[in-house]
Amino acid sequence: MDDRQALLPRVSVMSVGDLVVNAAVVAEQYVAPLGRRWRHVQGVARRALELSVGLEADQVETVVSAAWLHDIGYAHEISSTGFHPLDGARWLRGQDWPPEVVKLVAHHSGARFEARERDLVGELAEFEFGDTELDDLVAAADLTTGPGGERLSFDERVAEILTRYEPDSVVHRTWLTAAPTVGQAVARAEARAAARASVRGL
Repeated sequence: MDDRQALLPRVSVMSVGDLVVNAAVVAEQYVAPLGRRWRHVQGVARRALELSVGLEADQVETVVSAAWLHDIGYAHEISSTGFHPLDGARWLRGQDWPPEVVKLVAHHSGARFEARERDLVGELAEFEFGDTELDDLVAAADLTTGPGGERLSFDERVAEILTRYEPDSVVHRTWLTAAPTVGQAVARAEARAAARASVRGL
């Protein structure tokens, strides 16, 4: 085991590729100092791996890497606009991360709805929203994982967000609008994962 893998928080016994190892190490470097958010990120990576059952290896690597990196835009060294999906994606692009990972980070968990509230739609449009199965999966991993890494249902997670943020905040307003659409994405991802697991007899 090399030094990078020694740093990799344990999310699975599966063999992971270099991209996932690098994502975990970079996430630890920038997100671990933020306290509880680091527990959330580790939980999201675990959940992404669970929901990736039956996908092709390259898809698993892409989506789990994005799960590790989805909140990197909160890091003080990376944040510039205060809109973490955009800040994280811009930084990752500048570091030459694969475009598919960057796009998943940019648009994770209904970011396009919050971009409207922040008047940053044009800026977020620097990154194409694929509206793919992998976008659904990242949303599901994030939005069934609580702020301390605990497993929640989507409805519990949205309720937690609405309780944690004041009614006049950008985030609260976003989720009043985003919840129905993003909830459908989460349901699709969970249904697909269950169907793939059934085929594999898991």
